[in-house]
Amino acid sequence: MRVVLLGPPGAGKGTQAQIIAGRLGVPAISTGDIFRANVSGETELGRQAKVYMDAGDLVPDEITVAMVKDRLAEPDAKAGFLLDGFPRTIAQAEQLRESLQELGHGLDSVLELVVDEDELVRRLSGRRMLVDGEWVQREDDKPETVRHRLGVYREQTAPLSGFYDSQGLLTRIHAIGTVDEVTERAMNALGQGGSAATRQSDGPTGQQSAG
Repeated sequence: MRVVLLGPPGAGKGTQAQIIAGRLGVPAISTGDIFRANVSGETELGRQAKVYMDAGDLVPDEITVAMVKDRLAEPDAKAGFLLDGFPRTIAQAEQLRESLQELGHGLDSVLELVVDEDELVRRLSGRRMLVDGEWVQREDDKPETVRHRLGVYREQTAPLSGFYDSQGLLTRIHAIGTVDEVTERAMNALGQGGSAATRQSDGPTGQQSAG
């Protein structure tokens, strides 16, 4: 099964990606891991990306997509994968579709973790780190900074919902509750739940989108 996992910062994507991928028996693939592997391995794409990263610039889509395509062509991803953190824009989504077509595949499903913004701010701004024996709040976890990050997400990444919804691939998952509860909603949406192979997920915003 080939799945893309969407959701704003604080929605629990990283946690759910690992659990869902494990349940499906496919690798969880994040762009962060791909970048680190290419840069540390000094691949040609890694060297190209490092030039932009060292300058503090965003790595161009064509380099990012090429890295992802290479990773998806590896043996462990041939039977499926779960993408976490990619695509981030519609342009990347279109390039991903083309890359998968070249590999003879297509996406099976796109899951979007849905959480109210106030809850996201509460989750993220509640994080602390230990500095010199004291628990302090990180600058990027202050409420005003968190709301800015969520605004950037809505502007750049949230339009992917409509893109995948129009293709009948999107299912929104109500991501409030325990980790296990959210996982079960996701697995049910993928037709991999305990007793019912259904694409229905529970929660006020967790219905399957009409394609």
